[in-house]
Amino acid sequence: MKEFELKYGCNPNQKPSKIYMKDGGEMPIKILNGRPGYINFLDAFNSWQLVKELKEATGITCATSFKHVSPTSAALGFKLDEDMKKMCFVDDIEGLDDSPLACAYARARGTDRMSSFGDWIALSDVCDVTTAMIIKREVSDGIIAPGYEPEALEILKSKKKGAYNIVEIDPDYVPEEIETKDVFGITFEQGRNNYKVSHDVLTNLVTSNKEIPEKSKLDLIVALITLKYTQSNSVCYAVDGQAIGVGAGQQSRIHCTRLAGNKADIWHLRRHPKVLALPFQPTLGRPDRDNVIDVYISEQYEDVLADGMWQQYFTEQPAELTACEKKAFLAGITGVALASDAFFPFGDNIERARRSGVSYIAEPGGSVRDENVIETCDKYGIAMCFTGMRLFHH
Repeated sequence: MKEFELKYGCNPNQKPSKIYMKDGGEMPIKILNGRPGYINFLDAFNSWQLVKELKEATGITCATSFKHVSPTSAALGFKLDEDMKKMCFVDDIEGLDDSPLACAYARARGTDRMSSFGDWIALSDVCDVTTAMIIKREVSDGIIAPGYEPEALEILKSKKKGAYNIVEIDPDYVPEEIETKDVFGITFEQGRNNYKVSHDVLTNLVTSNKEIPEKSKLDLIVALITLKYTQSNSVCYAVDGQAIGVGAGQQSRIHCTRLAGNKADIWHLRRHPKVLALPFQPTLGRPDRDNVIDVYISEQYEDVLADGMWQQYFTEQPAELTACEKKAFLAGITGVALASDAFFPFGDNIERARRSGVSYIAEPGGSVRDENVIETCDKYGIAMCFTGMRLFHH
């Protein structure tokens, strides 16, 4: 296939629209089902780059969940404990522990379920049946992977009344070194960002604490590669091999840090015993449960707990998760890794990160206030390395 005509571009009025190879050659993809659109392909190609690079950097099967050309999360295929299976809504999936790929997507989808509603999925490996069974019951726009088991492909084809978008990509495809795009009739040209994120970029420890455990170095690699394919400015929190809070596209870095930190806090709070024990009505759908949990954790909890309201969602009225309980629960969180796609200009970013349990940081360095940032890290015993490389993505 040398080109593919799209229904329209970013918006319905943007016609005509198509994708093709500039050299007139064959595209490295096959459309196995559905008719992906312009934004679908932007998500597909960005998300594929993320999982391909993450797999190459770690040697571990991985997955990502994308929305509007940024990842909601990316995750390695580590097994989930029982609480995490419940919070990710996969505690009933048979064979989950035997499929690293299914574990990876369960983690990626389960991180920020509100943002992942209607996601685009990328898998580092051939999609198996267990992974397809998880995807089948989630609201999703499409998927890209290097291949599909026959039964898994049939399961996915049944989604959206047979219209689910399924793309297969040649895992050996390597794009040209120079890339271009047009903006306002003017062509931009640049070399591809082929910077390789690896353990080697985590060696320049600039804080008094110079100890980063291997497990946390892996988290920093997950965070950095996630940022490489996230709309800038961006900050990412990660723990246990998965991104748990992504702050994308903010003009101010402190707003990135706050946004990502708030998402990380929500992820942690979803493991609170009160949240895991919420007595949902058995007829309440998965997206509705996501919404209710989000409100229950927030300051607007009365919207789902007040008399006349809770009956719509629960079999009995749950107790409030108080501000004091949330603060106490989050205060016990440590060992979180954080990465930034550009330098932190002020120590306030570190102050905010600390409140979400951050113990390890990777950022490029190079700010005129680097010393202030380092001093703030030292105040809390946080270990920080300077990577020396900015990771802007636009």
